[in-house]
Amino acid sequence: MIYPLDVSIARLIERSEFEIRHATRRAFEREPVPLEDVRLLAPLEPPTVRDFVAFEEHVEGVRRSVSGETGVPDQWYAAPTFYFTNPYAIVGTGADIPIPPGSQVLDFELEVAAIIGRPGRDLTPEQARDHIFGYTIFNDWSARDLQGAEMTVGLGPCKGKDFASTLGPWIVTADELERFRDADGFLRIGMSVAVNGEEIGRDLLSNMGWPFEDLVAYASRGTEVRPGDVLGSGTCGNGGCLAELWGLTGSREPRPLQPGDVVTMTVEGIGSITNTVVAGTDPQPIPAARPRPRTRPHYFASELETR
Repeated sequence: MIYPLDVSIARLIERSEFEIRHATRRAFEREPVPLEDVRLLAPLEPPTVRDFVAFEEHVEGVRRSVSGETGVPDQWYAAPTFYFTNPYAIVGTGADIPIPPGSQVLDFELEVAAIIGRPGRDLTPEQARDHIFGYTIFNDWSARDLQGAEMTVGLGPCKGKDFASTLGPWIVTADELERFRDADGFLRIGMSVAVNGEEIGRDLLSNMGWPFEDLVAYASRGTEVRPGDVLGSGTCGNGGCLAELWGLTGSREPRPLQPGDVVTMTVEGIGSITNTVVAGTDPQPIPAARPRPRTRPHYFASELETR
């Protein structure tokens, strides 16, 4: 059953604990709506989405698959690296996922995301725990062929990650998951992903290289994290994405996702999200860059007139 709120989740996250509890009580006073009678959207529209690579096993497998390099870069151990992805591409469970224009190699990525609840800057990991409002499931859809090509330039991922990210099915507040915290400060939560009902991968969230508090602290270094910001864990290991398996086996088995494939992710203590892959559109052509003539002038037009 769903109990409707009279305020958006984004606005609710910014409020005090007292106001959140008051809004929750008001919601329970309303007539509930059966879950099967509603279509769940993404639980919020985040202002920013940072996605980390916090699972060592994933880095090793995908690096071999995308670039052909083996091992894990030394820099990975030094700091929890992340990239910014597209907040306009957020979708919820049940949404169709079109294959992005120009791609033939679509992949999923099984992650958990933390939602920031309080603003902060230059936080310590100990302080950061109080800035996490809750957690949700995050599918960082990836076009591996686009990603591999663009990262040869030394930037990215860009368009290889720009088209869709699933958040859902809802946000579970941080206190609800404290029972899963282990002695090392990690959340020992089971994660699994299936395609067309067949399990492809499973892992524990506690296999991250850093707990979420460290990720939040690093994200706040020299800048701000604000309510509603999303911080992804990065893809788990042991089959958290297809590319990891391709890197380990040297072949594209299981095959890349195709129209009609149904991807379901389940995380203990949070729930499940499901999306169906559908056909996309052809890319609009963009010409290749013109090569730079070695004799190209470097003068301003006004300077040329005086020469």
